[in-house]
Amino acid sequence: MRVLIVEDDVLLGDALAAGLRQLGHAVDWFGNGSDADMALSGAPFDAVVLDLGLPAGDGMVWLEHWRGRGVKLPILILTARDGIEQRIAGLDAGADDYLVKPITIDELAARLRALFRRAAGQAQAVWQQGDLEYDPASKVVRWKGKQVDLTGRELAVLEALLNQSQRVLSKAHLREKLYDWSGAEPESNSLEVHIHHLRRKIDPGIIRTVRGVGYALGSGESS
Repeated sequence: MRVLIVEDDVLLGDALAAGLRQLGHAVDWFGNGSDADMALSGAPFDAVVLDLGLPAGDGMVWLEHWRGRGVKLPILILTARDGIEQRIAGLDAGADDYLVKPITIDELAARLRALFRRAAGQAQAVWQQGDLEYDPASKVVRWKGKQVDLTGRELAVLEALLNQSQRVLSKAHLREKLYDWSGAEPESNSLEVHIHHLRRKIDPGIIRTVRGVGYALGSGESS
């Protein structure tokens, strides 16, 4: 999952970003709404964690702006404003969840997983596609009942494909799901290496190559 954090508190923003990265997510963190707004236009984020007390534009203003222009991805408000009227206003303005600081990184991650699941139309906590099972909470993958050990990047590729199992995803889209803007530039063939490893570890037919377009989740019926 690629997450956008909008938080002006440097210590908190850094801690949230570091904690979510340790859990295997790609994270980009900005301290104001205008930078976050530009980021939303340039990368395929899966969720936004939005503070309300932002400089140069309250978070509620940005929330209403994004919903008004048709941004549909899940937005979770994380704020110190704990009044019931404020919670109602945030949810009515288009937030999918409203959390009051302080919060543990584990609860934040669980809330994001729930929002991600709902946005993907996944009712169950464990995702299943044929003989493939994936538990986003534990990061456990099973193929025909047997656990498969995958790296964080391999899990991210698989999760992106499972999230849109009926679509062909371009290479550019998948790369943007894997890497945030904080790290070094990935190797040009890194995505292909991850795809190769997934096919080797799970099944050669688990990912289809659509020539000239990208990749799609396969049935895994090649063996």
